[in-house]
Amino acid sequence: MSIDTSRAPQEHALQHVAALSVGPPLVPGLRVTLNFHPDRESGGRSILESLAAEGVYRSQFVTGTSNGGLTAHPGGDRWRWESRIFGGAYDEAPAGERPVYGALDFRRRPLGGAPRFGSAFFRLAAPVLDRTTFCYPDSFLEPADFGVAARMALIELAEADVEADALDDYIEAQVHGPVRLDRDVEALVLDPSHRGTPVEEQARRLPCPVEWHSGVRLSVEELRRHPDYRGPEYVALGEAVAEAGRLDPRILGDAVRSGRHDPQDLKRVWHCLARFGSPAEDGPLVLS
Repeated sequence: MSIDTSRAPQEHALQHVAALSVGPPLVPGLRVTLNFHPDRESGGRSILESLAAEGVYRSQFVTGTSNGGLTAHPGGDRWRWESRIFGGAYDEAPAGERPVYGALDFRRRPLGGAPRFGSAFFRLAAPVLDRTTFCYPDSFLEPADFGVAARMALIELAEADVEADALDDYIEAQVHGPVRLDRDVEALVLDPSHRGTPVEEQARRLPCPVEWHSGVRLSVEELRRHPDYRGPEYVALGEAVAEAGRLDPRILGDAVRSGRHDPQDLKRVWHCLARFGSPAEDGPLVLS
């Protein structure tokens, strides 16, 4: 495939996906969210500390971290998926040029567009939509349906997919170009279990507003009703790390940092919490 090297890779990728997209423009008011776990660590410091120091949200090609699979390297699955979706635009580009991943929050859920990837999310400003491409389903499934803000048939497609699990029914978003926290982020939205913790303290050092969603928690009793979702071994693990018979994002983060359990196993416990949990008792969304 011949790549036009006179164009930036971001421009090439956007035009390539736009040519594959159909449908009407996005309705006003929708936003892209970038879900993540705000209490995880990378390179010896917390994700939020790294974000505060750099001021930019980076792709896993740069950070080497992910709440999904770690395949962002030359020849890896993520590299191959991007090559196919974006017409080879990033094949020779530096890691820092590649897009970051989120979801279109068309369902307007309290935990953002793709809670399977974390309890917190950055809600991106409206202008970012003009440099975002979309696909349904997730790119790891090698989808054939794509969208851009001006041509978006994916919402109807996703809403008609009644077989999709509630953690898998998101429209994936790929944001091209840097995501600056001081310019491109409307707010960082956190789970209330992180109030009064180092997560809140670190979040308030970022150059963007902090908000709180309605929260999510799961009782051990409810967890036991779903042994077939991720497997009975993860029900047992959830029971082991629960506090006072319940799970929430702060409790799971503490379990990850303890080093006593495989983070990939705890990720599956998070899936159970995100899928079957209910709003916390802290009340509705609070702005601060």
